[in-house]
Amino acid sequence: MSGGELDGFHIGFLPPGIGEVGSDFASEWEDVSFATRVWERQVEDGYRVDLRVHVLRGERLTDLGAVRAFLADYHERDGGAWELADFAHPDGPGLIGAAEAFWLVEPGVAVDVLVDPEVVDAGALRSIADGVVRGVR
Repeated sequence: MSGGELDGFHIGFLPPGIGEVGSDFASEWEDVSFATRVWERQVEDGYRVDLRVHVLRGERLTDLGAVRAFLADYHERDGGAWELADFAHPDGPGLIGAAEAFWLVEPGVAVDVLVDPEVVDAGALRSIADGVVRGVR
């Protein structure tokens, strides 16, 4: 199943079992713009997000280290304790953890994929990330 187009990127793979697309939205934080698509499911006490894809655009995203630092601040994480491994995405250098993968497409453009690890395992996260590639804008 495909996730469609988002801000110039094609989301080519969605694993079985994730919720329906809940919403697309645009936002900005610290001079970086976000185009976001969210897949969520209804649960007993509301909704639960299974998958988020963010396309990030901003001058401060100069290299993979800058993307990591920005996302650590944005997600309020301790950058030093954030366990990530290198991974080679088809569009550029990336980092991947248990529930998040991100990569630098080119200076100023990055993609961030976040999953609920109770719904999407690490192998599926990698497949989702590898399937998010530049498309027709």
